[in-house]
Amino acid sequence: MEPEAENVTYEEDYITNSRGLKLFTCSWLPRDRERKALIFFCHGYGMECSITMRSTAVRLVNAGYAVYGIDYEGHGKSDGLTAFINSFDDLVDDCSAHFTSISERRENKEKMRFLMGESMGGAVALLLHRKTPEFWDGAVLVAPMCKIAEDAKPPPLVINILTKLTNIIPTWKIIPTPSIIDLAFKVPEVRKQVRENKYCYKGRPRLKTGYECLRISLELEQRLNEVSLPFIVLHGEEDKVTDKSVSKQLYDSALSSDKTFKLYPGMWHGLLYGETPENAEIVFNDILGWLDKRASLGNLRLERELKEENDPQPKDT
Repeated sequence: MEPEAENVTYEEDYITNSRGLKLFTCSWLPRDRERKALIFFCHGYGMECSITMRSTAVRLVNAGYAVYGIDYEGHGKSDGLTAFINSFDDLVDDCSAHFTSISERRENKEKMRFLMGESMGGAVALLLHRKTPEFWDGAVLVAPMCKIAEDAKPPPLVINILTKLTNIIPTWKIIPTPSIIDLAFKVPEVRKQVRENKYCYKGRPRLKTGYECLRISLELEQRLNEVSLPFIVLHGEEDKVTDKSVSKQLYDSALSSDKTFKLYPGMWHGLLYGETPENAEIVFNDILGWLDKRASLGNLRLERELKEENDPQPKDT
């Protein structure tokens, strides 16, 4: 156990997924105080939870939230070929199984559950919601990968050729993209930290990984109107990794009655830890304001579930 800050308890563990791989998990918990709600991290492509998401987690815990993370297969400290996504569905299933088991612990059963997805993790969060629409109480979507920005994609002809090669050489690192680190993080010191973090992937995307990310982003873009949970979507106006116009489209199209869209002039892709301290403060104030307001309203999902348990629908005769 490693205390992260005076009022924070940090814990690490490993779980085994349905395919026999060991996945790294971690949590940051408030010490000696009631948890307002549970927040589940879905990290970005090539990233990990325990180091890059630490500052975000500590901020959230100091505001009273319990925070849980998992490194996807092939990411961070988890098993699997580095930065290889053979199936996005498997990745979502792993997160769903872990997050559900945490939510159903005795001390967590009555707590509200929020997803927090960054970049590719935003796509993971939306797919988790689609998998079990009634399970989640809300989502914080930070520059979500609902569409990959043109600046981060190879030309259409190259995409067409690479797509045909996906089933032949799926693990090859040959997708010609600019450095995502240079595109994502505005502050040079943060770029340096990410490059020095041995658990973050710095190479070219593998063929199947790129194909899966493109497939999922295209599918999500077509089904934005199915999103029904409360959410806040945050995007930098100068983002060159994911498409800010599709975040606006998500806000416009979603079924959700409770939805918020924030666009930040001059900010890049890495809103949580790639911006200047002043900019990060603006973003976190918006996130915490949104979370605190919903947490203070009470657990409406739990009230509905208890009502359904105590007042079952009459069976058809």
